[in-house]
Amino acid sequence: MSLMAWSWIFLVLYAGGMIAFGWIASRRVRSADDFATARRGYGPLVLALAFAASTASGATFLGSPGLSYSYGMASVWGAFLYPMGVYLGVLLAIKLVSSSGHRFGNRSIPEYLGDRYQSDGIRLLVSIFSLVLFFYIAGQLVSGLVMFEIMLGLEPIWALIITTIVLVVYVVLGGAHADILTDSVQGFLMLLVAALTIVLVVVGFGVEGGFGGVVDSLRSQDENLVGALNPATPLYHSWWSILAILLAHTPLGMLPHIGNKVWALRDDRDRSRFVWMAFGVGLTLGLLGIGGLLSRAILGDALLQPGRTPNEALPALFIELFPTWFAALIGVGILSAIMSTADGLVVSSSQIIANDIYRRSIVPRLKRKMTGSEVDRQVLIISRWSTVIVLLACMGLAWSTMNMNVALLVWVGSGGMMAAFAGPLMLGALWRGVTARGAYAGLVLGMGTFVLLHSGIVWRIFDPAGLGPLSGVAVWLQGEQTNPYSCAAMGELVSVAATYVVSKLTQPLSAQHLADVFGDPAQAGAE
Repeated sequence: MSLMAWSWIFLVLYAGGMIAFGWIASRRVRSADDFATARRGYGPLVLALAFAASTASGATFLGSPGLSYSYGMASVWGAFLYPMGVYLGVLLAIKLVSSSGHRFGNRSIPEYLGDRYQSDGIRLLVSIFSLVLFFYIAGQLVSGLVMFEIMLGLEPIWALIITTIVLVVYVVLGGAHADILTDSVQGFLMLLVAALTIVLVVVGFGVEGGFGGVVDSLRSQDENLVGALNPATPLYHSWWSILAILLAHTPLGMLPHIGNKVWALRDDRDRSRFVWMAFGVGLTLGLLGIGGLLSRAILGDALLQPGRTPNEALPALFIELFPTWFAALIGVGILSAIMSTADGLVVSSSQIIANDIYRRSIVPRLKRKMTGSEVDRQVLIISRWSTVIVLLACMGLAWSTMNMNVALLVWVGSGGMMAAFAGPLMLGALWRGVTARGAYAGLVLGMGTFVLLHSGIVWRIFDPAGLGPLSGVAVWLQGEQTNPYSCAAMGELVSVAATYVVSKLTQPLSAQHLADVFGDPAQAGAE
């Protein structure tokens, strides 16, 4: 049978399986809190697979191989450093976010930050900032579009519609439970694909001379493809750009669609086991990005030609190397990466509307006071409808951005959030001296720095070469504009610095509240 026929068979089985898991998950949803967090519902192994799968995303399976296909060996830094950054951040923040989130009954990261700093304004500001994650969702939908287009031969619009429909059905049914159950299964499939890809690259499968032959092929195409750095792209042109990958990814594990999973861990004593398991899976998934090296060695520059895209590097490699049925089966593993991040994003985005805005902001101001059960029922209904609305909006966004590199599109949505979170969330998890005003400063200046640097707005107003003594720095900053990792890392540094300085100059939170947050009255009293 043809690739298309096998792909349709596996797609039907995959979609049926995900919808079945959504139905199973729906049986576990008893309340709006169940839908939003699946609180204390899962052990460390299942949750580690789901967490790593949500972190990996379509950017890891399509965008990262696309970057290594385009820029060569220098991109391998990202394959190692991005999971290291992610799980370093998780290690730093998980204890406080998990324990205080349970004590406050938080259902979202914006709600957690609002309660951490006793500020409805911070909760609403983070909720508004979280809307930029729609670009992140769009990135996953574009990834799904690419896969369906390649494997099924569909027109782009139908590929996008099918991706959206599958997501809508199983997320609306089961919420966070569907997210975690399906992601754990998808995470296992992704792990198998990643392990296979790593082995293929290491042995140089399909290339005469093995891995040495891969390197020789890359060198013959472009010397820049085999250097530790690649001066042809700001993504990997300096050692700062390499360090920026590590720094930029540190807050990623606490973004709303990933960080909310820490509340689903059944036993707090398993936190360390959970993080190390997730790191092992995450590092393996990250190394899948090196698949683009083998793809470039075998396919040459075919994917750089008009009508093609480097996002196809991994699926095109499998189609080239394997029988059609096996290539189609591996395609399901890649599709798993796409769906496993998209579903978590949709659940967390729906909570912006249902929980952070409706339950925490609108309900307390209604003239007619509702009972707890009435509010819970309304929030559950709004959560499900919000899921549909969010996905439809992101489908339109995906259609308008489908020619961008998936990894870079994802960073349009996540970069600003990570820059904003570095001070209030990461520093706030380690230092009880962060104040509400300090948190505001970190959020606004972190996000603002990323937007100004990555958009290049400031250089439309000022000529960087005409700023006198500052022109050298300004020209360098302009050169970093197209590197989202660099812009996010600089935004994070600004966020941490602003949070610290403003916190030192403003009124601290009460000792009693700090005791409630940190669960340590003695230390809180000493503060």
